[in-house]
Parts: sequence; structure tokens; C-alpha cells
Amino acid sequence: MSRAQVQATVALVMLLPALAATPRRDPALDLQPESRLWVAGTSTVRGFQCQAGAFDAKIESTGADAVAAVLAGEKAVSTIEVTVPAEKLDCRNGTMNEHMRKALKAKEFPTIVFRAASYDLARTSDSVAITLNGSLTLGGVEKPITVTAQAKPGPDGTLVVFGTREVRMTEFGLKPPSLMLGTMKVDEKLTVGFEVVLKN
Repeated sequence: MSRAQVQATVALVMLLPALAATPRRDPALDLQPESRLWVAGTSTVRGFQCQAGAFDAKIESTGADAVAAVLAGEKAVSTIEVTVPAEKLDCRNGTMNEHMRKALKAKEFPTIVFRAASYDLARTSDSVAITLNGSLTLGGVEKPITVTAQAKPGPDGTLVVFGTREVRMTEFGLKPPSLMLGTMKVDEKLTVGFEVVLKN
């Protein structure tokens, strides 16, 4: 073995621990633009719905074809984190937007975050039932939460995950909005709905 070969071998041996220590990055499922997330509620005057103008979902998988694996009832996802900018919630009413963002403390705590710690899957005849156990951070307060959802195949090889979850604002120390000198009061119960479209 030449001196150059010995040096290359020594360098490789020295690099191995560093390579082994590099964290493995799981492949991600990409959030598709047709994904939707909204918040619906009622008040003493009328119902309302606020759309999330933007949100991000960090969904990391354990393999190359996570969509097919999930639809087969396999736990092929390792990380689930959804982030919603509170300022991007649009209730289609400027006054309602202002009051809702103030109620959610959007300036002080600009993001609403859901993180899953664990989940279970159960196949049904035409979809997969998902139970997500994790935490929701709203208005700077983090609480444990369980979210149930359904997953089904979508067009072009996508995975569609959809469901709703009721959230009480007061559980997060938030005061529901009150408009028009208190004549319109928003109920503390909000329903968060989502239809997330993912692709390998």
C-alpha cells in the first residue's frame, strides 16, 4: 500500500465517526397548495369562518412511498408539525379580523402550532382513521390535545387528510372577541377544520 493510499485510509477512518453522528433526515411529504385550514365559530349575531391564508406542515416520513404506506395502515410518518401564522387568519371582515387576532394575541404570539407526539392508524373500508396525540400552542399557552382525522387517496398520487376539532379559547387563557359594544359576543368554542393534501 502506497503512502497516499495509507493517508486516504486514515482519513476515511477518521471521518467515519463524524458521518455516523450526522443525523439522518427523513424524506418529507410536501404540502400541496390546495390544502385548507379554517376556524369556524358562532356568536350572538351570526356564525363565521376564518380561513388560514397560509400555513405550513412539516411531515417527515420513514420511507420513499409514505402515501401508499399510510393508506395501507402503516405508520410511515415520523414527524408531524403544523404551524399557522395567526395574522394570516382571514374572517372576510376587517373588524372581525382585528378582534380575532387581538383575542388570539397574534402580535405577542404570532404562530399557532400543533405537534404530534404519537399517533394510531386504523384502516376502514374506504379510508384510514387517524388519532393524533400531541400538543397545541395557542396564544402562547401549550396544552395536550387529541385530534382525530381521516386519510384517503387523492388525485395524482396524493394523500388527503381531513377532520375537525373543537377548541375552547378559555382553556388557553384567551378571551373570546366581543364586538359592537358587547352586543355581538363570540362563543368560546371554535371548530378547527382542515383538509391537508400531501405528496411524496
